Amino acid sequence: MATQTSKQVRRRRVFYIPGYDPIHPRRYRELYRKEGRAQADISGYEIGLKPKTGKGNYGWHVTAQMQGQATQADIDVLVWSDIVRDSMSNSIPATYGQLLRTAWTYAASGALWRLMRMRKGPVIAALYPVGMLLTQLVLALLAGWLVARGIGAAGGVLAKAVAPWIGPLVVMAQIGGGLALAVFALRWFKARDGKLYAYYLMHDFAYSARWNGANAPELEARMARFGDEIAEALNSDVDEVLVVGHSSGAHLSVSILADLIRAGRVPADGPALGFLSLGQVVPMVSFLPDAYRLRADLQFLSARDELAWVDVTAPGDGCAFALCDPVAVSGVAPQDKRWPLVISAAFTQTLSEARWKELRWRFFRLHFQYLCAFDRVGDYDYFRITAGPVTLAERFSGRAPSKSRIAKPVSKYTSVAA
Repeated sequence: MATQTSKQVRRRRVFYIPGYDPIHPRRYRELYRKEGRAQADISGYEIGLKPKTGKGNYGWHVTAQMQGQATQADIDVLVWSDIVRDSMSNSIPATYGQLLRTAWTYAASGALWRLMRMRKGPVIAALYPVGMLLTQLVLALLAGWLVARGIGAAGGVLAKAVAPWIGPLVVMAQIGGGLALAVFALRWFKARDGKLYAYYLMHDFAYSARWNGANAPELEARMARFGDEIAEALNSDVDEVLVVGHSSGAHLSVSILADLIRAGRVPADGPALGFLSLGQVVPMVSFLPDAYRLRADLQFLSARDELAWVDVTAPGDGCAFALCDPVAVSGVAPQDKRWPLVISAAFTQTLSEARWKELRWRFFRLHFQYLCAFDRVGDYDYFRITAGPVTLAERFSGRAPSKSRIAKPVSKYTSVAA
């Protein structure tokens, strides 16, 4: 298999699968442009980017000069932002309904308590929107109550002094004024969610919880289309096909690749196949009762020699299950398990003290650090991996997994068949 050779890469196809993100994929191109330039300046190589030409997915073309060799890479973003947008209700009451359903799903299934036994960071991230939305509701109701009380006090004075018959009108004014201010307050909070992320994160966790760990039908259809595009690349004359799944995109990538291999669509004499999962949140889905498909795909993919799978997380990323082997903790590791190789991006070591201080409390930004430049770069360099002359398998050949890797089975639900 090509993944196990030391063949140099001159041409590469990269398929980037983002997480739950409603924003146009242009953001990923500009992030790659900016951070790639920064990493090139730090590491002493050359990298350039041009917009993609022709039809198909949104993407860009990369040329690089690294380790004395010229390389080219075509990067496609496999977009599901339209599905994300459709799943994000614009209704405030509907969002609070999602809150109740999601909290019940994770609590009643026991998944919440088991997730907390591994990493508290992502669980806190999951609980954050619940706490923030409930706080907003309490503050809005409190503001409405204070207004109603003020109207009542003023109306009482007026009734005694001038017109006793206005009592019923005062009550109506209390109700109307209180409700109006409460609704205004909730809308005010929602309008500022670009900084608070409460609604965004609530929709994110609710999307998986709605199907109890299974994939929505529209998402399954999109994944099948992604698989067709990757299969086409695997039958081209490139040297490596690299699938990159970030955050929620990691578990989508697992299932897409498992489907391709099961269907015999990965040619033995084709390009090297690499899978890079970044900042994964697989347990948030695989620990749910009906995640049969994902658990089966994790088990299957972890034992295959058709690909190389490297999983990169960092304890500094509070939104990911850092160093948790997604196969092992889900309780589905087979006897012949090979993958993934779990390694740490070690933000506290690979970022300078000044940079770490700047980013430490910017949790959402840190969740995207895997796609960015490191000023003390180690063996993980996103731009060397996606645009350099070495395959993913060769780059990490002989690399030991992180000593802090968590591989103890934790999930209550381990069945791979419904």
